[in-house]
Amino acid sequence: MMNSSASAIDRGKAVQKVGDGEEETLEEIEGFDDFTIASTWERFISEIEGFCRLWFVDGHKNLLEKGAECLASRSNMYMIKCELKHGVKLYMMEYYFQIHGNDKAEQWDDDLHSMQLSFGVTEFLIIAPISASGVVLDAPESSKLLSAVAIALSNCGSNWPAFVPVHDPSRKAYIGIQNMGTTFTRRFDSDRIGSQVPVRLLHLEGLYELFVSKFALTAVDFSTNCFRVRSTMRLTYRTPYADDDAESQDDINRERKGDAIEFNHIKKQWDDDCPWAEWYSSEDPIKGFELTAIWPKKMFEGSVEMAELENESPFDAEKWLLFPIISQNMFDDSIGKFGFASQLSLLVSALDMSFEAKYLEDFVSAENSGSDISKISDCIPPPAVVDRILKEIFRNGVESWKSVDFEKRNSRFIKGAPLGSLFAEFCLHLLWLGNCNIRAISTLWIEFVREVRWCWEESQPLPKMSASSSIDLATCLVHQKLQMLAICIEKKNLLVHEPPSGVESEASSVNKVDLHDACDQSHDMLSKTSLGTISPQRLVIPHDAEESLNCSQRHGTGYRDLLATDVRRKGSAGVVDSMMLLHSYQNMHSPIIQDAPPMTEDMHEERLRVAEAFGNLLSFSGQLERDILSSDMSAFKAANPDAVFEDFIRWHSPSDWESDGVEDKSIHDIVNSPKPNWPPKGRLSQRMAEHGSLWRQIWNTSPAIPSSKQRPLLDPIREGEKILHYLETLKPYQLHEQMVCTSFRAAADILNQTKFGDFRLLKAKIDQLYCTLASTLKSLIANHVPDRFELIGDLKQLCVVFDHIEKLVILAASIHRKLFDAPRLSQAVFQDYFDFYLPKMGTGLASLCYDKVFNVKQVVKVHERDVVASLFPPPTASQSWRKVLSMGNLLFGHEPILREIIFSVYDNVSNGQYSGSNLVASMGDIETHRMYICGTSNDLRVALSVTSWD
Repeated sequence: MMNSSASAIDRGKAVQKVGDGEEETLEEIEGFDDFTIASTWERFISEIEGFCRLWFVDGHKNLLEKGAECLASRSNMYMIKCELKHGVKLYMMEYYFQIHGNDKAEQWDDDLHSMQLSFGVTEFLIIAPISASGVVLDAPESSKLLSAVAIALSNCGSNWPAFVPVHDPSRKAYIGIQNMGTTFTRRFDSDRIGSQVPVRLLHLEGLYELFVSKFALTAVDFSTNCFRVRSTMRLTYRTPYADDDAESQDDINRERKGDAIEFNHIKKQWDDDCPWAEWYSSEDPIKGFELTAIWPKKMFEGSVEMAELENESPFDAEKWLLFPIISQNMFDDSIGKFGFASQLSLLVSALDMSFEAKYLEDFVSAENSGSDISKISDCIPPPAVVDRILKEIFRNGVESWKSVDFEKRNSRFIKGAPLGSLFAEFCLHLLWLGNCNIRAISTLWIEFVREVRWCWEESQPLPKMSASSSIDLATCLVHQKLQMLAICIEKKNLLVHEPPSGVESEASSVNKVDLHDACDQSHDMLSKTSLGTISPQRLVIPHDAEESLNCSQRHGTGYRDLLATDVRRKGSAGVVDSMMLLHSYQNMHSPIIQDAPPMTEDMHEERLRVAEAFGNLLSFSGQLERDILSSDMSAFKAANPDAVFEDFIRWHSPSDWESDGVEDKSIHDIVNSPKPNWPPKGRLSQRMAEHGSLWRQIWNTSPAIPSSKQRPLLDPIREGEKILHYLETLKPYQLHEQMVCTSFRAAADILNQTKFGDFRLLKAKIDQLYCTLASTLKSLIANHVPDRFELIGDLKQLCVVFDHIEKLVILAASIHRKLFDAPRLSQAVFQDYFDFYLPKMGTGLASLCYDKVFNVKQVVKVHERDVVASLFPPPTASQSWRKVLSMGNLLFGHEPILREIIFSVYDNVSNGQYSGSNLVASMGDIETHRMYICGTSNDLRVALSVTSWD
């Protein structure tokens, strides 16, 4: 026994020649030789078995932790692989599995792998050589390889099906095997016809006969014999592309003139009426739709029934699924940004470069050979281009869609010019000028300021700027300056066309004569008639003068003096209700006063700086308002010649008048009062009653001059020249900072005008974009130069975020237009893509790595089928002749681009060739034959699985 063991050990150490001629040393295991793995073939089987046992024991969840990869095109399909060696050849074995298994592959689940769909399996193995082709070209080798896998799986007690790719790679052919216990074995085979498909196999009748021929024992006439076959079908239709036919009626407008026909090749873009169409034309992100029609599983007993199925309409299908074909630009970030996002990114680069010079002219001039600016290779646009753009910018009028109220939106929190204003138009135009390089921007700005100066010198109103509103301090400073200049131009025109102050109009002279005549007439009538019988309407006397006259009769005051006061009254805006003058029985008149001079943000800041320098903010603020207060007092005196300082305080600052409880009464109440109590008792506040009050000093020195005769509070000439000086000497980085803010705001407002239905998720994202813009662009509002590198980095990130929102808005607009009459479906389609795209929306300089494929289909309800069917217009005559319709189930003349059919036959193992044991008899029906057919008129792929009893 010991000798036998020793000889075994010696043999284990010896070098043996194996069948393929290689010299190998057998591994010594505890003094015994394992002759079951003596050859490379046996060791190859053992190695496969080892990996299969390991995967089987670990389970699916543990395999995920060990590096199993999720397939990009499948959300529930994972794969783990290993490398094997047989002799000098290397093989790759891949194990595919699902976390949540589904045994019903024939249910047309879109998440199924092609192998699952073809053979009706769930988890499976694929073993293939590591080579350029990735397939086994030698038939004996493929059989030997499949046998090795089958033996290894049988040793493991596993029922996993295994496949080996064979033949040419273009044929996508496989052979496979599956051990189903000790009773049955399934064999798989698939192949593909990549050229012209036989006419018989283009029709369902021929495909049915092909499947029946695989299990019919003898050659029979399939048209006269019945074979109970279960079948289900899925057809895929694709909408025609817009540019498939160059002679489409949408692209060519034909005008008939007599016998001649004119072809106006004016191609209409899909987004011609979208808000962004004025600035760029976007590629339609929806290239089309794929409609999937599914017929349920049904029993067929002959080829005639299959021919009837071929004549059915897609409307007879049980289920419709719609899938949008989305442009690659929406997925591939390597293509780059487009639309506003791409141009905004270029503008940010120009901002980065604007810190290199002190004046804009430095970027335009070529005399900078000694500086870094000379290295800029950006070109300057030709004068003709600049002139055309300036005409567009200064074109009068604003587009109707730009007049939408943006006050309710978050755009007001972005300190830029509002959409539709002159500076906003400038910024939007420069985005598309010369790739938005800094030299082109500088050139356009210089010419822009020259055009603004021309408007000033020629007293022409600034287009797209309102001269009647106050300065909006929530906007950028350039817009405030342009708004101020528009006001100055209007004031300047008023000064030029205003008549001389000493010239009285004819109407005023006539009114004055009529008033004196009225005084004389009233004196005569009062001497003959009692006061109560005189009607005010009969006299040419103002109503307030008449009541003053009645009051004077009671109190002994001369009515001629009162009427003379009305003659001296100038610049009255009307009587103040329930208020009378303290020292005369006359109604108080509200004067017409000058508007407070408008001020821009930098003017306010300058006043505050001066006030802080004086150390007394309140006193200096009152001093600065002296001219405004003096103007108001002069106007009040002109409107109320007999007024005193206390009257002005009661009208201008009621809080500084302390009343004793007696309310003011009108002259009508005083006349009808049995015991008039006038004047009312009251006093000035302590602030106004102090000796040397600034307000009283101004009152004493203010003449009685109506506002129309006063010196204007705003000097339009001086302010206009200061504004032009500011625009001409603006530093490059200061201009570019305001352009960046305005461009982002205007671009966001334009996108916000898009009509995309009630897509609430997108609306929320747009609101979030406004908040992001406002918070990021705050750094540009500061007067000091911010951190340049941090600023540019934040703005670059902002461009990435803007690009994501812009893509979603354009996609939503396209979906909304195409599915306008099916709002539920359009929202569901957008929701599917939004959920898919959301992980890509990172805030970094580059989007997140996200390699999944969008393949979600949306169920079309019955009442929505007509809307979807309208996407398939009947083909024109020029389209019909190009292809011969060879497949059935037409949808408005369109044949399916892909037809998929699954045939299957079931047999009861207790009857027929599969019966023979009690164990088999208890298994019931099994699927003996299954065939998956996929293809068109030029491509046909067939996969067959057959179950046999071993």
